Amino acid sequence: MFWNKKDKPKAPQITDQSFKEIVETTDKGILLDFYASWCGPCKVLSPIIDELAHEFGERVIIAKVDSEANPQLSTFFKIKSIPTMVFIKDQKMIEVINGLVPKPNLKEMIEDLIAYEFPKSDEEE
Repeated sequence: MFWNKKDKPKAPQITDQSFKEIVETTDKGILLDFYASWCGPCKVLSPIIDELAHEFGERVIIAKVDSEANPQLSTFFKIKSIPTMVFIKDQKMIEVINGLVPKPNLKEMIEDLIAYEFPKSDEEE
């Protein structure tokens, strides 16, 4: 029942200060959810992000960024509206999605991020 729900782990917060260290020290895919405390759609998306962070565990980094408290990241990723989700792999931005995305679709996108491999250039072959 909804009144018996236990507190589930929440997705970690990424800040202007912690971002570089996290991105540079991982080879996992990263999903950043840019939000603001006053944003209605962000409040709908937040528990979905928390659930996905718990479900995917160590396979991928799923984290939140308070766009107002972290203006450097918001500027760096050119965040114009929220919620915005940024998908990163190997220190490169792969995809940016604005607005709400249903959980099953978001789950599929995260699976794609985990499996994503950059195309090889002619020089690498």
